[in-house]
Amino acid sequence: MTSSVADPAEAVAISPAADPGFLQRYGGTIEYILIPGAALVGALGVFGIFVALFGKSPLDLYFYMYQGAFGTWFSWQNTLTRAAPLILTALCTALPAQLGMVIIGGEGALLIGALAATSMALAMQSAPPLIVQLAMVCAGMIGGGLWIMLAGGLRQYRGVNETISSLLLVYIALAILNHLVEGAMRDPASLNKPSTREIGAANMLGSIPGTDVHWGLVFGVVAAIASYILIYHTVFGFAARVAGGNIRAAKIVGLSVGKLILTICFLAGASAGLAGMVEVAAVQGRTNANLAAGYGFTGILVAFLARQNPLAIIPVAILLGGISASGGLLQRRLGLPDASVQVLQGIIFVAVLASDALYGRIGFLRGKS
Repeated sequence: MTSSVADPAEAVAISPAADPGFLQRYGGTIEYILIPGAALVGALGVFGIFVALFGKSPLDLYFYMYQGAFGTWFSWQNTLTRAAPLILTALCTALPAQLGMVIIGGEGALLIGALAATSMALAMQSAPPLIVQLAMVCAGMIGGGLWIMLAGGLRQYRGVNETISSLLLVYIALAILNHLVEGAMRDPASLNKPSTREIGAANMLGSIPGTDVHWGLVFGVVAAIASYILIYHTVFGFAARVAGGNIRAAKIVGLSVGKLILTICFLAGASAGLAGMVEVAAVQGRTNANLAAGYGFTGILVAFLARQNPLAIIPVAILLGGISASGGLLQRRLGLPDASVQVLQGIIFVAVLASDALYGRIGFLRGKS
């Protein structure tokens, strides 16, 4: 006599997602992938409707976005080049988030890092190129680190909200950039567009062999991996996450919350400052207003879409870099304004923030009926 009831082990093997134990173990991870992904798809759908209202085909929109981002090797290289600074500026938001802080001043740290790196290169023109490049890296990271650490210090010692202070520091950094580029550091030969003197072709970062992608991408990937190890596999990272979960409990157990805040903010700013150095040494060759390209603000979106996970930042930055890279093709083929990509980024940001309310509320992902 045979039983019509399947063996439970076979049922689990056939459909592991139907096993409550499986969902209890991995439901949170599935949530972190599914919900941001759904928010991204929803944002693309809304943007498609927005484009359709202007008489353009949403299907053409998605096709040209893919072509402009990932359709050819040239598109891939353009995407990866744009992703490099996004990885670094996203870390500027993701690292303080481990402490429960919302830092949105990556753009300011990028500008200060660029200024510091340029100043170092101009002061060391006679030094060997490798020494100059290392000095630029150090100057950029220190400049950006101190800039964001200022926001952390205001939060810790004066009670100033770090979100507001870091945003205001962006405008201060932009004012400093304009003042120096149009004044003390201005190259007299730059007539129509004020800029500093060039750092020199020998001091520029080259491209990864076999590609047109600069070494900034490697810097970003290494920084993201190092940040993941620091946060999730060191005592310091564990202490930061404990303090982020409950500052009062962290103080009770003897953790130095002030030092944690200042250190994390310095590391966050250093990553954005490194992005500024990369933009100078690999793209611009000098400091000018082109550096204020919005990488710091887009990095905020990358960090939120990646749920502040340093490793997840890498693919998300590539995705957002691809969307940015497709802007030119959309403008040429569909006649969309250049700012349409920024509109899409804004829609994605709103969708990601709105989807935050869904975490922990999807019953079947928690093994509940």
